[in-house]
Amino acid sequence: MERARSAHVWAAISACARQEGAAVSLRHAVLACSDVLAAAGAGLSVTREGAPREPVLASAPAAEELEELQFTLGQGPCVDAAAGRGPVLVPDVTWAAAQRRWPAFAPAAAGRGVRGLFAFPVALGAALIGVLGVYRLQAGPLSPEEVADGLVLADAVLVLALDERGGIAPGPGGLADATLSTRHAQVHQATGMVAAQLGVSMSDALAALRAHAYTRGRRVTDLAADVVARRVRLDRSAPGKEE
Repeated sequence: MERARSAHVWAAISACARQEGAAVSLRHAVLACSDVLAAAGAGLSVTREGAPREPVLASAPAAEELEELQFTLGQGPCVDAAAGRGPVLVPDVTWAAAQRRWPAFAPAAAGRGVRGLFAFPVALGAALIGVLGVYRLQAGPLSPEEVADGLVLADAVLVLALDERGGIAPGPGGLADATLSTRHAQVHQATGMVAAQLGVSMSDALAALRAHAYTRGRRVTDLAADVVARRVRLDRSAPGKEE
C-alpha cells in the first residue's frame, strides 16, 4: 500500500515535469500537490538554523500570497508546523478556533477565498528543512489517504532537496541558498540595515520590518526592496514610522 502511494505521488511529480519537458525538480513536487490533494495551490518555505522560515516556491499566485502573508505576520499553519515539527490540518479557517489561533492570518486567508489549510513539515530526523503548505478553496478535512499522500509529498520534497541530481546542494543550507530568490535575499540585507539603523538585534529588526509591512498592508519582501534601495528608512524612535 505504501509503495503504491509513493509510486502514485512520484508519478504525479514526473507528469508535471514532462509537461514542461524538464527534469524533475522541487518546483514540480510543489505543483503536484494541487493534483494529488485537489488543492487550489501549494507552497514551500525553507528554514535555516537561527532564521525564520521563508517562502521560496509556490504553484500559483494565491498560494504565493498566503506564504508571504504568513512570513509577514509570523503566524499561520506553516509557522505552527515548523514550530511543532508536525502536520497542521485545518479543515476550515473560518472556524472560531482557527480565528483565535491566528487572529491576523485567518481572517486574511478567509478573505482571499481560502477555507482549508494544511501544512506538512519537511524534515530529516530532528533537522527541519522546510514546510509544505497546501491550500483549498473548499472547507473540509483531508481524508486519511490524503493525509498520507501529503506526508509522501513532503518526503518527496526532502528527497529532491537533498539529491544533487535535483540541482540542489545537499543539506538545508544548500536548499535555501539554491532556491531563495533575490527578493528574499533582500530581506536579509534589509534586516541587517534596519538592525544598524535602530541599534537592535537581527531578530528585533526583522520584527520591526514585519510590523511596518503589516501596518501598511505590504509584503515584507517589497518593503525590504525599498529599504535596500534606501527609499524607506525606519525611524529609530518608532520602528513603525518612516524617516
